[in-house]
Amino acid sequence: MNIIHVIVLAIIEGLTEFLPVSSTGHMIIASSVMGIATNDFVKLFTVAIQLGAILSVIILYWKRFFQSVDFYIKLIVAFIPAAVFGLLFSKKIDALLESALTVGITLFIGGIILLFVDKWFNHADVKEEKAISYPTAFKIGLFQCLAMIPGTSRSAATIVGGMAQKLSRKAAAEFSFFLAVPTMFAATGKKLYDFYKEGHRFTGEEIKLLAVGNIIAFIVALLAIKTFITFLEKRGFRLFGWYRILVGGVIIILYMTGHNLEVI
Repeated sequence: MNIIHVIVLAIIEGLTEFLPVSSTGHMIIASSVMGIATNDFVKLFTVAIQLGAILSVIILYWKRFFQSVDFYIKLIVAFIPAAVFGLLFSKKIDALLESALTVGITLFIGGIILLFVDKWFNHADVKEEKAISYPTAFKIGLFQCLAMIPGTSRSAATIVGGMAQKLSRKAAAEFSFFLAVPTMFAATGKKLYDFYKEGHRFTGEEIKLLAVGNIIAFIVALLAIKTFITFLEKRGFRLFGWYRILVGGVIIILYMTGHNLEVI
């Protein structure tokens, strides 16, 4: 893995982490195309640079993180389903992360769903995070579990889950951003633990690559979040749906015609 690989993957992470298009799916395909997907450090890198992206949420919404204890309780309640599910099925999830075909299929199916989301859930009663109840937070957390299938998109699953609970598009998107903080911290922590448990140790060069990747992901994510919220309020999800269908369809076609996209 070199600095060019780092820059490409970090930009992809920053652009896609908070968009409903699956950052994990995009990085799996990108690392596969660049021929570095089988490297253990690369697999860790694609998770660890999410810390840079979620730091952008804390910076942009820092006042929300100091407003009340209730805010944190809601995040914990919403985080619990993914934490339990992830611990119980971690090995199966890791296996799915090594399949480009899975990414293609879930991108395609998710794209079809996004074409209709705005019509299905167009009666919002909850306009801001403060009005979200604990049961609603838990239900959104259940939707987040779907994102453990690569290509689904954590943000897409939680935003759609929020809209299904009558949150406005903006409220659902912002709660999805907030929920990313404990979720991605936990995912990165577990990945680091597994990395060390397997006997791996960071070299000085790898530490530098991680630092550069997180900085780039942070900067790009700052811009992406602001743009996404504005676009979502005005245009909805249809463009993202068509994009997912296009990318997912291309991946499926390439796989079915014998192109080597597998990352194992």
